[in-house]
Amino acid sequence: MPQDRPNRPRYAARLNAFKAALPSDRRDTGNLLALAARVEGLDAADLNYPDQVSAENEHEVRMALETHGMHLNGLAMRYYGEPAFAIGAFTNPDPVIRQKAIDQTHEAIDICGRLGAGQLTLWMGQDGFDYAFQIDYARAWDDTIAAMAAAADHNPEIDIAIEYKPNEPRAYSLMPDIGTTLLAARELNRPNVGVTLDFAHVLYADEMPAHSAALIARHSRLLGVHLNDGYGKRDDGLMVGTVHPVATVELFVELDRIGYDGAIYFDTFPDHSGLDPVEEARTNIAMAEKLRQTAAKLRENPDLAAAIALQDGAISQRIVAKALYGA
Repeated sequence: MPQDRPNRPRYAARLNAFKAALPSDRRDTGNLLALAARVEGLDAADLNYPDQVSAENEHEVRMALETHGMHLNGLAMRYYGEPAFAIGAFTNPDPVIRQKAIDQTHEAIDICGRLGAGQLTLWMGQDGFDYAFQIDYARAWDDTIAAMAAAADHNPEIDIAIEYKPNEPRAYSLMPDIGTTLLAARELNRPNVGVTLDFAHVLYADEMPAHSAALIARHSRLLGVHLNDGYGKRDDGLMVGTVHPVATVELFVELDRIGYDGAIYFDTFPDHSGLDPVEEARTNIAMAEKLRQTAAKLRENPDLAAAIALQDGAISQRIVAKALYGA
């Protein structure tokens, strides 16, 4: 059922985007958090493990979060720093390397617990294949499910969110789309397992964001939303609503319908095109707020509901356009 939530969600942003605005010797996590905190409304953080937070700098990160009034939403695993993981973390053919990936995941979950973060996001970019006859598909799937189960069982109080993406860096990801990801969640059958929806990844997978969100809510749990935009050919990481404003509004309507109250994380890449990351983050917040306001007007619109019931796209588009752009 739709829920009225007058308070906006927490907003977080990709910290690595702020590196371009800092000298090379000041790009540590504390300084990145300080710069992000200059953006009004940016009050949450998702940190990458182990490059942004680890056991070595955990205390410093805790102090930086407190100093700048930032809520730690969760951690995201990044296995790309280990050369041995290039051909897979959970799918690696070497059981010693697979166990190393599991052990690192457990350490990140422990840090989540100590820092008060509620979830760990698994983006398995290295777990896939590039050629026919390169992997044993059944074994790779079984190994991945076993590793994810070990992560979920390590601390049932910490949610494990699977973030899917069609490819990159591998040519084919083991879990490239909403269907395979929900199949994995069903096989895992753990109450603390769910899905993170990344808008650009969804476009890249040739899906409609609101449809994917509805499927996640129906068959699993929506644990995270990465908001951005793109042209669907790759992971563009463009600013919110700059290419697909109508689909973004529809996603916000669906998030309200399913009662999503988690953080909105701006997974955008201002550093790729030389934009000021502070101004880019401000634009993301402004766009998100505007499109959320539009979604709130449309959510209970009886004419829109009637048009959707009849699958009348002509009428529904006029109603949405009026809400977005005025009479």
